[in-house]
Amino acid sequence: MAAPLIAIDIGNSRIKLGLFDQAVDPDRVPLPSRVLDLPVDRWEGTQLAAWLPAALDWPEWRVASVNRPAAAKLLVWIERECRTPAGTPPAARLLTVADLPLAVQLEHPERVGVDRLSAAVAVNRLRTRNRPAIVVDTGSAITVDLIGADGVFRGGAILPGIDMSARALHEFTDLLPLVSLSDLAEPPAALGISTVTAIRSGLFWGGIGAVRELTSRLAVGLPQPPELFFTGGAAAHLARPLGLEARYEPHLVLSGIAMARP
Repeated sequence: MAAPLIAIDIGNSRIKLGLFDQAVDPDRVPLPSRVLDLPVDRWEGTQLAAWLPAALDWPEWRVASVNRPAAAKLLVWIERECRTPAGTPPAARLLTVADLPLAVQLEHPERVGVDRLSAAVAVNRLRTRNRPAIVVDTGSAITVDLIGADGVFRGGAILPGIDMSARALHEFTDLLPLVSLSDLAEPPAALGISTVTAIRSGLFWGGIGAVRELTSRLAVGLPQPPELFFTGGAAAHLARPLGLEARYEPHLVLSGIAMARP
């Protein structure tokens, strides 16, 4: 049996860890057997240790990060607290574009967020053969990326996520309150009848409109309509109101990390 693997996605607001305890099948997208989601600036080593199975030999750790200080903190903890049966620190690798089985057609591939590229690696396994795909990742930022019918990552767009936009409205104005959409069970009404409901409407439907426009424009000139994949914290809420045929895959980035080259 292959050694277990921990895939880690370090963003600007969250750290997500996935345990992959089975060998990666080259014909399927691997899924984590357990997932841990922590705030990037408020986690403790005891939380990580409690999450890992007690009988598990310390595995290989693969890290995709867009947050350098957070990655450095985690790598220090792994080296200090984790040991293999031989008493040495486990392999902990900070991934780059060179580690991923993905062609990237951009001017500076090394500058693209490894989280975006990892999601594309997983989507390349999920999409219909010879059909392009668009990946929408809704985290601190919202990214909308195009994968060509040939499987090449061709770039996309980055815009502020809903929570980031909410903080900007609050911090750069005198009177607007900080409004959260995390408790929304259903889309808010478009017509806000108070400051709070107006902000909720603007944040939510503004995000929907941006994603709809970007997916439409990225599809221009393609030989056939692209398949649409959503991932990230707010993805489930945003996918439904778009009214598009879309797949919600909550672990695209973790799966793509697990599919990195050994």
